[in-house]
Amino acid sequence: MHETPEELARLQELLDQSYEHAGSHLRGIIDPARRVSAPSLCARLEGMRLLALATVTADGRPLVGPVDGYLVHGAFYFSLGRDSVRIRHLRRRPWCSATHLPGEEFAVSVHGRAELFDVNDPAHPLREAMLAHYLPLQGPSFEEWLDRVDATGARIDADKMFTFRLDPQG
Repeated sequence: MHETPEELARLQELLDQSYEHAGSHLRGIIDPARRVSAPSLCARLEGMRLLALATVTADGRPLVGPVDGYLVHGAFYFSLGRDSVRIRHLRRRPWCSATHLPGEEFAVSVHGRAELFDVNDPAHPLREAMLAHYLPLQGPSFEEWLDRVDATGARIDADKMFTFRLDPQG
Protein backbone atom coordinates (compact mmCIF):
# COMPACT_ATOMS: atom_id res chain seq x y z
CA MET A 1 0.00 0.00 0.00
CA HIS A 2 1.13 3.53 -0.79
CA GLU A 3 -1.08 5.31 1.73
CA THR A 4 0.13 7.06 4.86
CA PRO A 5 -1.96 6.87 8.04
CA GLU A 6 -3.17 10.42 7.32
CA GLU A 7 -4.24 9.49 3.79
CA LEU A 8 -6.09 6.42 5.08
CA ALA A 9 -7.87 8.56 7.68
CA ARG A 10 -8.90 11.08 4.99
CA LEU A 11 -10.14 8.28 2.73
CA GLN A 12 -12.07 6.67 5.58
CA GLU A 13 -13.68 10.02 6.38
CA LEU A 14 -14.71 10.39 2.72
CA LEU A 15 -16.20 6.87 2.72
CA ASP A 16 -18.06 7.51 5.99
CA GLN A 17 -19.44 10.90 4.92
CA SER A 18 -20.50 9.53 1.53
CA TYR A 19 -22.37 6.70 3.21
CA GLU A 20 -24.02 9.04 5.75
CA HIS A 21 -25.40 11.18 2.93
CA ALA A 22 -26.45 8.29 0.68
CA GLY A 23 -30.09 7.77 -0.14
CA SER A 24 -32.22 5.11 1.52
CA HIS A 25 -32.14 2.84 -1.55
CA LEU A 26 -28.34 2.73 -1.65
CA ARG A 27 -28.09 2.30 2.12
CA GLY A 28 -30.57 -0.57 1.86
CA ILE A 29 -28.24 -2.38 -0.53
CA ILE A 30 -24.94 -1.38 1.04
CA ASP A 31 -25.61 -2.01 4.70
CA PRO A 32 -22.73 -1.42 7.15
CA ALA A 33 -21.57 -5.06 6.92
CA ARG A 34 -21.11 -4.71 3.14
CA ARG A 35 -18.97 -1.59 3.27
CA VAL A 36 -15.22 -1.77 2.71
CA SER A 37 -12.84 0.13 4.99
CA ALA A 38 -10.15 2.44 3.62
CA PRO A 39 -7.25 0.08 4.50
CA SER A 40 -9.07 -2.91 2.96
CA LEU A 41 -9.92 -0.91 -0.15
CA CYS A 42 -6.33 0.21 -0.68
CA ALA A 43 -4.99 -3.30 -0.14
CA ARG A 44 -7.55 -4.78 -2.51
CA LEU A 45 -6.89 -2.24 -5.27
CA GLU A 46 -3.10 -2.32 -5.42
CA GLY A 47 -1.81 -2.10 -8.95
CA MET A 48 -3.83 -1.32 -12.05
CA ARG A 49 -7.59 -1.80 -11.99
CA LEU A 50 -9.86 -1.09 -14.93
CA LEU A 51 -12.26 1.75 -14.28
CA ALA A 52 -15.35 2.69 -16.25
CA LEU A 53 -14.86 6.47 -16.49
CA ALA A 54 -17.84 8.71 -17.24
CA THR A 55 -17.49 12.25 -18.55
CA VAL A 56 -20.09 14.70 -19.83
CA THR A 57 -20.48 16.05 -23.38
CA ALA A 58 -21.20 19.72 -24.11
CA ASP A 59 -24.90 18.95 -24.45
CA GLY A 60 -25.05 17.03 -21.16
CA ARG A 61 -24.88 13.46 -22.44
CA PRO A 62 -22.74 10.99 -20.48
CA LEU A 63 -19.86 9.22 -22.19
CA VAL A 64 -18.32 6.20 -20.47
CA GLY A 65 -15.30 4.08 -21.36
CA PRO A 66 -12.51 2.07 -19.74
CA VAL A 67 -9.27 3.51 -18.36
CA ASP A 68 -6.37 2.00 -16.45
CA GLY A 69 -7.02 3.17 -12.91
CA TYR A 70 -4.72 3.30 -9.91
CA LEU A 71 -5.69 3.94 -6.30
CA VAL A 72 -2.63 5.70 -4.90
CA HIS A 73 -2.38 7.84 -1.76
CA GLY A 74 -6.14 7.41 -1.27
CA ALA A 75 -7.15 8.84 -4.66
CA PHE A 76 -7.92 7.39 -8.09
CA TYR A 77 -5.58 8.28 -10.95
CA PHE A 78 -5.78 7.49 -14.66
CA SER A 79 -4.36 8.71 -17.96
CA LEU A 80 -5.66 9.29 -21.47
CA GLY A 81 -4.27 10.65 -24.70
CA ARG A 82 -3.89 14.43 -24.60
CA ASP A 83 -6.26 14.82 -27.56
CA SER A 84 -8.78 12.13 -26.52
CA VAL A 85 -12.47 12.97 -26.41
CA ARG A 86 -12.75 12.37 -22.67
CA ILE A 87 -9.75 14.57 -21.85
CA ARG A 88 -11.32 17.32 -23.95
CA HIS A 89 -14.51 16.87 -21.91
CA LEU A 90 -12.60 17.03 -18.62
CA ARG A 91 -10.77 20.21 -19.66
CA ARG A 92 -14.13 21.94 -20.17
CA ARG A 93 -16.25 20.09 -17.59
CA PRO A 94 -14.03 18.40 -15.00
CA TRP A 95 -16.86 16.54 -13.23
CA CYS A 96 -16.58 12.79 -13.66
CA SER A 97 -17.50 9.45 -12.15
CA ALA A 98 -15.63 6.16 -12.22
CA THR A 99 -16.48 2.63 -11.14
CA HIS A 100 -14.38 -0.48 -10.66
CA LEU A 101 -16.74 -3.44 -10.90
CA PRO A 102 -14.90 -6.72 -11.43
CA GLY A 103 -18.07 -8.72 -10.72
CA GLU A 104 -21.15 -8.71 -8.55
CA GLU A 105 -19.14 -9.42 -5.39
CA PHE A 106 -17.25 -6.11 -5.21
CA ALA A 107 -17.60 -2.51 -6.41
CA VAL A 108 -16.18 0.93 -5.75
CA SER A 109 -17.55 4.12 -7.31
CA VAL A 110 -16.09 7.60 -7.06
CA HIS A 111 -17.60 10.95 -8.03
CA GLY A 112 -15.70 14.23 -8.20
CA ARG A 113 -13.58 16.55 -10.32
CA ALA A 114 -10.63 15.52 -12.46
CA GLU A 115 -7.42 17.45 -11.82
CA LEU A 116 -5.28 17.15 -14.97
CA PHE A 117 -1.48 17.02 -15.15
CA ASP A 118 1.33 15.84 -17.42
CA VAL A 119 1.58 12.07 -17.01
CA ASN A 120 5.39 12.29 -17.12
CA ASP A 121 5.54 14.82 -14.29
CA PRO A 122 7.51 13.08 -11.53
CA ALA A 123 5.63 15.12 -8.89
CA HIS A 124 2.56 12.93 -9.45
CA PRO A 125 2.50 9.29 -8.33
CA LEU A 126 0.73 8.03 -11.46
CA ARG A 127 3.90 7.50 -13.50
CA GLU A 128 5.46 5.41 -10.72
CA ALA A 129 2.29 3.30 -10.42
CA MET A 130 2.14 2.77 -14.18
CA LEU A 131 5.79 1.70 -14.30
CA ALA A 132 5.34 -0.66 -11.34
CA HIS A 133 2.46 -2.37 -13.14
CA TYR A 134 3.65 -2.44 -16.75
CA LEU A 135 7.45 -2.84 -16.55
CA PRO A 136 7.18 -6.45 -15.30
CA LEU A 137 4.66 -7.19 -18.06
CA GLN A 138 6.19 -5.33 -21.01
CA GLY A 139 9.78 -4.62 -20.02
CA PRO A 140 11.74 -1.41 -20.70
CA SER A 141 9.81 -0.76 -23.91
CA PHE A 142 6.87 0.42 -21.80
CA GLU A 143 8.90 3.21 -20.19
CA GLU A 144 10.28 4.19 -23.60
CA TRP A 145 6.70 4.35 -24.92
CA LEU A 146 5.55 6.35 -21.89
CA ASP A 147 8.33 8.88 -22.45
CA ARG A 148 7.16 9.38 -26.07
CA VAL A 149 3.39 9.27 -25.63
CA ASP A 150 1.45 12.51 -25.54
CA ALA A 151 -0.74 11.71 -22.53
CA THR A 152 -2.52 13.57 -19.78
CA GLY A 153 -2.80 12.22 -16.27
CA ALA A 154 -5.75 12.86 -14.01
CA ARG A 155 -6.50 12.56 -10.31
CA ILE A 156 -10.12 12.38 -9.24
CA ASP A 157 -10.63 14.85 -6.40
CA ALA A 158 -13.48 12.87 -4.85
CA ASP A 159 -16.64 14.37 -3.39
CA LYS A 160 -18.18 10.95 -2.82
CA MET A 161 -16.96 7.36 -2.82
CA PHE A 162 -18.98 4.22 -2.22
CA THR A 163 -17.77 0.67 -1.67
CA PHE A 164 -19.59 -2.66 -1.68
CA ARG A 165 -18.66 -6.25 -1.03
CA LEU A 166 -21.11 -9.10 -1.21
CA ASP A 167 -19.29 -11.31 1.26
CA PRO A 168 -18.90 -9.42 4.58
CA GLN A 169 -16.04 -11.78 5.45
CA GLY A 170 -14.09 -11.06 2.23
